[in-house]
Amino acid sequence: MIMKKITISLILVITVSLSYSQSKSYFTSGGEIIFSFATIDYKGESKGDVMRFSPVFNIQGMFNYDVGKHFGGFAGLTIRNIGFIYDNYEVSTNNPSIPEETKIVKKKFRTYNLGIPVGLKLGVMNKTFIYGGYEIEFPFAYKEKTFDGDHKDDKFVVWFSDRVEQFQHGFFAGIQMPWGTNLKFKYYLSNFHNMDYVDNDGKKPYEGLNANIWYFSLSYNLLRNDKLNVPGDKDKEIY
Repeated sequence: MIMKKITISLILVITVSLSYSQSKSYFTSGGEIIFSFATIDYKGESKGDVMRFSPVFNIQGMFNYDVGKHFGGFAGLTIRNIGFIYDNYEVSTNNPSIPEETKIVKKKFRTYNLGIPVGLKLGVMNKTFIYGGYEIEFPFAYKEKTFDGDHKDDKFVVWFSDRVEQFQHGFFAGIQMPWGTNLKFKYYLSNFHNMDYVDNDGKKPYEGLNANIWYFSLSYNLLRNDKLNVPGDKDKEIY
């Protein structure tokens, strides 16, 4: 309920801003290079998080509305490769004589998500500014890999899987430097996995696995409207 109120408030602020003079609307698009981590609590253990590097495929398109030189809002669509690596995961050894015996393996989890961000920005709109906002995401392609030492034991991909939370969301903040270069931080308020998921064996493989992803990313707004966003383009001096 609180998240809905925050989202509605952001949208209202942006909408009210449309009435101001000296406004400028335009589209930007580009991608992200993501360095992700996770805050993990797995059956009382918090160790085992490993940085995950995901340069592809992370794309985004934003509608921007700048109210004068120093304030603006934006909203858009994103497709993001997000996940985490955990090297302290317990699995059954499949030993019939000792059915409760387990071993520790490394797991790599990821989803492709469709996201809807909305946010505000403050600074010099065609140079350097800070921004922040809220984004909801809907996972549509889940992948899981299992490694026993250096050996990959298993890998599978599931479309629209209920292994993960179907509604994910979080806050983000960042800084955009001249010509569209971005440094961003994001934190997911939602747990990555659906801990109540039951597999074909009647087990809950993600029970007790609380993981909130957070990441830093580098990005560049490659296009502004239908033109390359490159230094020296006079069209970027918009005011």
